Amino acid sequence: MESHLHIVCLDVPYPPDYGGVFDLYYKLKYLHEKNIIIHLHCYEYGRGRQDTLLLYCETVQYYRRSMNWVQLAAGIPYIVGSRADPELLKNLSKDNYPVLLEGIHSTYLLHKNKLPGRKVVLRLHNIEFEYYCQLSRNTASLFHKIYYTVESILLRRYEKKIASKASLTIAVTEKDAVTYASVFGVTNTRHLPVFTPWNTVTSKEGKGVYCLYQANLSVSENEQAAIWLIKKIFSGLHIPFIIAGKNPSRTLKKEVQLHAHIRIAENPSEAGMQELIENAQINLLPSFTTSGIKLKLLHALFCGRHCIANAAMAAGTGMENACTIAENEPDFRAAIQILYSQPFTKQAVEDRQALLEKHFNNRRNAERLIEWIWEEANG
Repeated sequence: MESHLHIVCLDVPYPPDYGGVFDLYYKLKYLHEKNIIIHLHCYEYGRGRQDTLLLYCETVQYYRRSMNWVQLAAGIPYIVGSRADPELLKNLSKDNYPVLLEGIHSTYLLHKNKLPGRKVVLRLHNIEFEYYCQLSRNTASLFHKIYYTVESILLRRYEKKIASKASLTIAVTEKDAVTYASVFGVTNTRHLPVFTPWNTVTSKEGKGVYCLYQANLSVSENEQAAIWLIKKIFSGLHIPFIIAGKNPSRTLKKEVQLHAHIRIAENPSEAGMQELIENAQINLLPSFTTSGIKLKLLHALFCGRHCIANAAMAAGTGMENACTIAENEPDFRAAIQILYSQPFTKQAVEDRQALLEKHFNNRRNAERLIEWIWEEANG
């Protein structure tokens, strides 16, 4: 018997070139491998239509994301209201297949009770109200601070209203699952790790010759982390340090120019970024937000040597034991000085493989998701 599934994505999930779409894209790949017939619905607002998605999906529908703010008057968060295209309901109403909603962003129809009697599974990417609150605290822009604060307030109210409307809610970390249960009283919440492009640890043994911080540098939180590492950590350490990522600002570039042992790798290719991660002695992973999971952490663990993270980065991922945890400036400096001269061993590779295999086995996680969806669909 054929198993059909509608998946509604907040963005076009190809190419998988930023953290938010990794889980989306590789989920399609591994569900397709398990013979699930996927009907993909995604909002397109700059990434274009992608024929590659037809390798894994029976059908792909694209929808317009509205850039006006009219839904805010009804108390609906912008990330939700801007994805209220009525064509989605028309297409979902053609059959009664289960629906997987990717992110709170995609839940407008659930909020409006437009899917009655339907088996609807909600995949959380973050605890969104917490995430936007943390963004508000960490931005220097007054406009963004106001926007993030208002969105956080609206999201908390909105998430409370829709929390029990899904047949099943699936979080990306155990911490997020616990939060949804405790804050919103959701009883049917489960944890499923993100899908990734990696199945095997490829970390090199031996030593690298620099430390690395990699991120989308146009994101204010990431720029803040990079500047913190420069000013508070590496200004007093004469160890080579590379900052790699998309679209660094002039402010960040000027800060780097003040230090001869620090450089920026601006907009590296996918292969170039992979090489930087593989050849680094230490991958540095500070974070100022705690919600969800950061794909750069998994990238560093699967492909890099030593990793130093703070609790905000590693919390709820199960990866705490794979990293050296440092919470403040002295901790980071001390950990860097110790690990920079410490070779990465064959045993360390094997230990990391065992830990990652336990949590991030794509095929096993696809089987688990299928079991849960059709358990719900048949229950």
